[in-house]
Amino acid sequence: MNAPEMKKILLMGNPNVGKSVIFSRLTGANVIVSNYPGTTVDFTKGIMRISGHKAELIDVPGVYSLEPTNTAEEVAVGMVDEGDIIINVVDATNLERNLYQTLELIERDIPMIVVLNMWDETKHSGITINLEKLEKMLEVPVVPTVALTGEGIKALQSGLKKICTSSTKPEIRTKKPIKDKWSHIGEIIRKVQRVEHRHHTTLELISDFTVKPGTGLPIALGVMLLTFIFIRFIGEGLITYISDPIFDLYMPHATVFSNVLSPGILHDILIGRLIDGQIDYIQSMGLLTTGLYVTFGMVLPYIIAFYLGLSFIEDTGYLPRLSVLVDNIFHRFGLHGYAIVSVFLGMGCNVPGALSIRILETRKMRFIAATLLSIAVPCMAQTAMIFGILGSYGIKYILMVITALAVTYIIMGLLLKRIIKGESPELFCEIPPYHRPSGRAVMKKTWMRVRSFLIEAIPFVFLGVVIVNILYIAGIIDILGDILSPVVSGIWGLPQAAAGALLIGFLRKDVAVGMLVPLDMSPLQLVIAVTILTIYFPCVATFVVLIRELGIKDLIRSTLLMVFTALIIGGVMRIILLGV
Repeated sequence: MNAPEMKKILLMGNPNVGKSVIFSRLTGANVIVSNYPGTTVDFTKGIMRISGHKAELIDVPGVYSLEPTNTAEEVAVGMVDEGDIIINVVDATNLERNLYQTLELIERDIPMIVVLNMWDETKHSGITINLEKLEKMLEVPVVPTVALTGEGIKALQSGLKKICTSSTKPEIRTKKPIKDKWSHIGEIIRKVQRVEHRHHTTLELISDFTVKPGTGLPIALGVMLLTFIFIRFIGEGLITYISDPIFDLYMPHATVFSNVLSPGILHDILIGRLIDGQIDYIQSMGLLTTGLYVTFGMVLPYIIAFYLGLSFIEDTGYLPRLSVLVDNIFHRFGLHGYAIVSVFLGMGCNVPGALSIRILETRKMRFIAATLLSIAVPCMAQTAMIFGILGSYGIKYILMVITALAVTYIIMGLLLKRIIKGESPELFCEIPPYHRPSGRAVMKKTWMRVRSFLIEAIPFVFLGVVIVNILYIAGIIDILGDILSPVVSGIWGLPQAAAGALLIGFLRKDVAVGMLVPLDMSPLQLVIAVTILTIYFPCVATFVVLIRELGIKDLIRSTLLMVFTALIIGGVMRIILLGV
């Protein structure tokens, strides 16, 4: 069976009505800019999907009329008859001026859908438009949208789907002289539009400020800072007043069990190594010691705090606005605005960050998000240790690490977008009004997410601890340390002993950062070491979660990219910072 012929959809409208933003919403990031044959007039085209089939979307140059008076209008007129479907974008705040072209397009007898863009501004301006009456008078579907936020884009796609699957032929209309068009427009405006003076409400002003880049980005930074303060306060509180006391009570029982078990493989796997003759929850690396403590005593409190904070900003209506605000930025990396969630969560703990990539629609987006998270987003525990060992030398050294990770994230994002095959669809999210969150709903949502983490992630974390212990027992970790030594000293300019700390980073990044302190490195060497420690590999907990989220094949590819990136970035930083 032959594949259906690709539909050609024309995006048409007056200049400055938001066509290009709607084009980006429908096609994602991959577009082509071309010259119309025989002219210097540019137009943009891209690919979108309707009912699983590809369609070509063409952003026709913006013109006021199909009666050409310049080259751009000649191109627009020449392209009309090439289209199978027309999306006519109209400025909803200036309906009278825009409808002239709409009526001209309707006369072409091409299946069409009218988009009333800037719909939010009509509310702010006191303009009320009766959509049902407008559809009836124009005899074509009408969809209100807010291109800036993506509101109404889903409805537009649904309308296009109906047109593509409809077998009804468009009704042939008789062309009318121009004066009748203006008369018809006047009649339409009188019947469908009402204008009354009103001022923006406080919530509308806040909504505008949090979506527009000029004010929205500083607000976003402030919101994220306050959220992190909240999360750290709650997380540390849970550790100090709940988990640590529980594990203090558990310690005597673990010690008794350790004494009962004779030294050997079973003891090493279940209890781990004794530090100065005692169990150390951080360093022993046993399934019933470090495995339990890291999971329930260190990670779970922060996960509870993160999901509590995330649920709160979701239910206030802010998270969709944050996603829209950063959407254009993340498109540069082959992602869309929802990828901010994995970054946001990963800064607290990479495990929920890795779990969150499942909200992204395609394999390409999930791969890119997971790889960037693993390479350049340190968890809060690691960040705290970085501040601890570099803070005494001055804030500039901490800023070096942050800058190196940010630059790495950007460069790798730009590269991965181009080398990873697949699609990066546009962000479709409705922007709800701001409202007061329900405490009960926030707690319920938090519990559901925490329960999901407990069910899905913890078995993999325990499995990872067991596997690493077996590698230790078999002496493979020591062998790898010897193998890595030339790279650590030769390429990165670090002491040979740092190889052991880097390997421990696979188990716990924050512990590995602490192991760098006794090695008597200079501040610049510490900057290189902690940067590499972040880049080269996720901790075992994140790693085992990514096995499930990406699959073995993609995880291997991602891991190779991490190692390659660490080699390059470490070498470049050595040249820049150490000059040798």
